Amino acid sequence: MGVEGIGARVARKEDKRFLTGKGRYTDDMVTPGMKYAYFVRSPHAHAKITGLDTSAALAMSGVIGVLDGKQLLADGIGNLICGWMIHSKDGSPMKMGAWRPLAVDTVRYVGDAVAIVVADSLGEARDAAEAVVVDYDELPAVVEAVEALKPDAPQIHPESSNNLIFDWEIGDGAATDSAIAAAAHVTEIEIYNNRLSPNAMEPRATLGIYDSAEDHYTCYTTSQNPHVARLVMSAFYNVAPENKLRVIAPDVGGGFGSKIYIYPEEIVCLWASKKTGVPVKWTADRTEAFLTDAHGRDHVSKVKMAFDAEHRIIGLKVDTIANLGAYMSLFSSAVPTYLYATLLSGQYAIPAIHANVRTVYTNTVPVDAYRGAGRPEATYLLERTVETAARELGISPAELRRANFIRSFPYQTQVIMNYDAGDYEASLNAAMQQADWNGFPARKAEAAARGMKRGIGMSCYIEACGIAPSQAVGSLGAGVGLWESAEVRVNAVGTIEVLTGSHSHGQGHETTFAQLVADRLGVPIDSISIVHGDTDKVQMGMGTYGSRSGAVGMSAVVKALDKVEAKAKKIAAHLMEADESDIVIEDGNVKVAGTDKSLPWFQVALAAYTAHNLPSGMEPGLKETAFYDPANFTFPAGCYICEVEVDPETGKTEIIQFVAADDFGNIINPMIVEGQVHGGIAQGIGQALLEGVHYDENGQLLTASFMDYTMPRADDLPSFKLSHQNTPCPSNPLGIKGCGEAGAIGSPPALINAITDAIGNNALTMPATPLKVWEAARAVA
Repeated sequence: MGVEGIGARVARKEDKRFLTGKGRYTDDMVTPGMKYAYFVRSPHAHAKITGLDTSAALAMSGVIGVLDGKQLLADGIGNLICGWMIHSKDGSPMKMGAWRPLAVDTVRYVGDAVAIVVADSLGEARDAAEAVVVDYDELPAVVEAVEALKPDAPQIHPESSNNLIFDWEIGDGAATDSAIAAAAHVTEIEIYNNRLSPNAMEPRATLGIYDSAEDHYTCYTTSQNPHVARLVMSAFYNVAPENKLRVIAPDVGGGFGSKIYIYPEEIVCLWASKKTGVPVKWTADRTEAFLTDAHGRDHVSKVKMAFDAEHRIIGLKVDTIANLGAYMSLFSSAVPTYLYATLLSGQYAIPAIHANVRTVYTNTVPVDAYRGAGRPEATYLLERTVETAARELGISPAELRRANFIRSFPYQTQVIMNYDAGDYEASLNAAMQQADWNGFPARKAEAAARGMKRGIGMSCYIEACGIAPSQAVGSLGAGVGLWESAEVRVNAVGTIEVLTGSHSHGQGHETTFAQLVADRLGVPIDSISIVHGDTDKVQMGMGTYGSRSGAVGMSAVVKALDKVEAKAKKIAAHLMEADESDIVIEDGNVKVAGTDKSLPWFQVALAAYTAHNLPSGMEPGLKETAFYDPANFTFPAGCYICEVEVDPETGKTEIIQFVAADDFGNIINPMIVEGQVHGGIAQGIGQALLEGVHYDENGQLLTASFMDYTMPRADDLPSFKLSHQNTPCPSNPLGIKGCGEAGAIGSPPALINAITDAIGNNALTMPATPLKVWEAARAVA
């Protein structure tokens, strides 16, 4: 390991521009003639549009145009789609209701876009939007998934009877029922996973530019996967031909999944630019973000976990109802199915599993992937159930988990996944040691003497990252491949550009990708540039989500580096009249092993481009491309332990310590990994203690600002104690697993388990606000 290579704690290269205010975000983009957009949005959760009058708005100062859904439809712009086909257990396809970028005759949630106003300034656009008169015939609304399934519930889409999108199952129902019937003990619990708003630092934004001279479109956007945005907007929404559409995602201030999808605004701003003849920019304000960004989670589940007389888990039965909101977003169908139910074995050897998942339309914001996407829901369900079972059985929750761990790999679960490597007991032991688990009873007694309730909770999580291989996910209904691409360009002076289809929106790719190249070629990372986020510069790629950038994106870079290194060695061997097998590259030099012969790296690069003395038949240049399609998911895992004190007089919870023991396989940059874990745990604590999206019975969003939606602050969080175990991943060349979502997956059940242990009442739902905790504590006082 060098000071800048794999394993080094290198400070992030990109932070200089971010910390000095020199980042370039979509809202920073300015182009000649640019105008501003403001959307007219429905104030009703469910209504028929009976009239729309734009005349007053069009007559206002500065207004360039006011466009509506009928005009959009007339121009052939298509519906938004869901890109992962799921079939119900009876074989019928999911019921995908129509989602127009601008509603034509029906609105289905508060914030549904009806029209766009383009004006010289944002203020003029906003004022004109208020002057657009829309007549609505209000309809009954439903916001809870369980209520939406009732026979008398309002019908949201004609395609979906009783608002049911699909009724899907996985596993062996008969074997699971038999295990439950034969069990020595069955734990039953109802689990609610609360709805969340993602709240990235940078709100969504887009700038649509139509060049009439070239008949060409450019879209600047806050996207985690610009190539997929271009593909979908061209192939499915008919915005522009793919060869005439450039999508650029510059610096993006956080995504957490909410910026994977194509939203109405990108489509409409590009279309509006052509219609009005001016570039059109839209940037969401924070309330618009609450109203229109895809939400996360929102599951209600009933669970039965069966044990034999030796406390072995012999069966798990899960029935989940998932709320997908008013429309099916791009990957929404995959979240409660293949990203959730396939992880229900967790770290445990469970011989019989059956899960049934029903997804439902409601008059709420569409729900899609949010940090972890299905894995937090699975882990919360499983780890709350195991903890509850330990209490019912009267045994240590640590020992119950230990008794059921998978110990032999590879391990084929009963719900598709094949775990390739792991050592779950190592993480458990590390976490327990760091948390001083055995010393907890004394700390609990000391807290009780002060009138405080102290509790400890554990969570053993596993997740699946780097979704793959493409052939497998295609057979399960995915609409795109999940490979990644890379191009390594060695310039004539030896500097290097890496073009990657991955996209960085806070993960530190400009540093870690450069560390990989520096480690391989021995060149300084300052001589390495990482290029991403522009479909005109980078070959087709799949973007960043699901902790895939390391395991998939960097593996593609490795494959491209293999080709570059092979060619460089051929050139060097030729120049130094040596055998190619004797050539080594280290410390920025290309050497003949065992001799004093060497050439500096830049000289080999220059030789490739001058082409004066190359091996016979070799093409000039030193630039290689690779595509990498993984053979399997990666499976990060770990054990989290949380210790809390609860004030019984106020219900306030204080986190005394939080321990995270993770297995991410090989680690490129420990400092960046620790930052990812810190951020993930903070989001998980936010869900467990503070955050929750709430609608009233009429579908009005009650949490549309930070006055109502509580985000975690620094004083809500402890200092985290982190450790890393390492079972290298065997299915990629770097042995890495992914770390971006683990903290958000493992932390909520650990925290809720700790609070329920403290108050002695297991009936507690997230978010565990002081009022909820106070009421739960009083119920058993």
